[in-house]
Amino acid sequence: MINYQKERPAPAAAAESLRTGTQHAMERNLTTGSVLRNILCFSLPYLFSYFLQTLYGMADLFIIGQFGAVASTTAVSIGSQVMHMLTVMIVGLAMGSTVTIGRAMGAGDRSLVGRTIGNTVTLFMVLSAAMTAALLAAVRPIVAIMSTPAEAVEGTVAYLTVCFLGIPCITAYNIIASIFRGLGDSKSPMYFIAVACVANIGLDYLFIGALSMGPAGAALGTTLSQAISVAVSLAVILRRRTGFAVHRADFRPQRAVLRQVLKIGLPVAFQDGLIQIAFIVITVIANRRGLTDSAAVGIVEKIISFLFLVPSSMLSTVSALGAQNIGAGKHDRAALTLRYAIRIAAGFGLAAGILMQFIAAPVVGLFTADTAVIAAGGQYLRGYIWDCIFAGIHFSFSGYFCAYGRSEISFLHNIIAIALVRVPGVYLMSVLFADTLYPMGLATATGSLLSVVICLAAYGWLKRKGALGAPIQV
Repeated sequence: MINYQKERPAPAAAAESLRTGTQHAMERNLTTGSVLRNILCFSLPYLFSYFLQTLYGMADLFIIGQFGAVASTTAVSIGSQVMHMLTVMIVGLAMGSTVTIGRAMGAGDRSLVGRTIGNTVTLFMVLSAAMTAALLAAVRPIVAIMSTPAEAVEGTVAYLTVCFLGIPCITAYNIIASIFRGLGDSKSPMYFIAVACVANIGLDYLFIGALSMGPAGAALGTTLSQAISVAVSLAVILRRRTGFAVHRADFRPQRAVLRQVLKIGLPVAFQDGLIQIAFIVITVIANRRGLTDSAAVGIVEKIISFLFLVPSSMLSTVSALGAQNIGAGKHDRAALTLRYAIRIAAGFGLAAGILMQFIAAPVVGLFTADTAVIAAGGQYLRGYIWDCIFAGIHFSFSGYFCAYGRSEISFLHNIIAIALVRVPGVYLMSVLFADTLYPMGLATATGSLLSVVICLAAYGWLKRKGALGAPIQV
């Protein structure tokens, strides 16, 4: 369990614990053994966590569709888009804690582990309080910016108001998950999100179905399920033994620790937020082509979100494994982790790309019976699917750069690709090819190809500078 003590354990003893392989329930030493085995053991629970989180996000929309009117469904759909954007930005910011904790673990510096955990809790508590106040004050302007149909305005306001009140729970879950993953444990967060997923489904049927609370009930189910997940995770932490202690002093803001967490996390958070904005812009472009193309693009985006679970899990895996190995001074193992991740992600993308050339339309048909939408969606998916290859590569590089504290590179290559290729490319293809969505799909993949080129150039440049041989010290 996490203890609050006046005296710190000797750093030398803590480091010796790691060197000799002494492991505690919340830890996993990722600096020894087979690199490929470590990747698989860490990434598979992470992959399943992403799957559960996607399922968790879809539950509100599915259940409100069973019991509510179209306006209620629209309200939950729009509200969930806003919450998804906020959540991915919180997760991106928490990446700074994961990497900093991972590097400290690899170096055997349990004092820094405790300081990072304490400062992370303090930072995110303040942040969640500020976000809650600001978002509650701006809820109606946000609904207006989303161009919410008049019939769905009040439902969207109700949904977002309840969800904004639950931001401290959402934040708490994500910082707990980031801490576990920094310690090398990707299984516990998977169990916590599974608890939240099951609770959310049950509460949705209670609030939306039995109590007819509509969008507000969907939001209440989401918020309470997050609170349940946080309570379970805290109970697990208190019951487990760890090899480090978190002291009261660790919760006092320390400039060096906060600077390192924010240096890594802020670029990732801004990057993820802008990526979500880019997806919204692409959706708007598709909406202007008519109802059929709009529906087709919406369905394909859902399919792609599932397929991208693999590249996303590689990003998180490389950042966590790389951080521990970099902290331990094992830079060759960090580089080998990157190479294995690229092979796994790119191989998956290639297999998916080839398969979808033959089954794209039937896959789209799982979500609709409209033949025109199936045909248009099949075109878009056959072009878009190649993004799985390129995204898998640049996601892996992004995790590697984050592990070295260079998350600004991940931010830059994503923003450059979005601004120069992805959004303008999709718009240009939508104008030039009015009868097919295939070129629009290819344009999205081309944006990721530019990211790969930038990542390769950045990797070579950092290698020549010798910047990939010494981690930043806190």
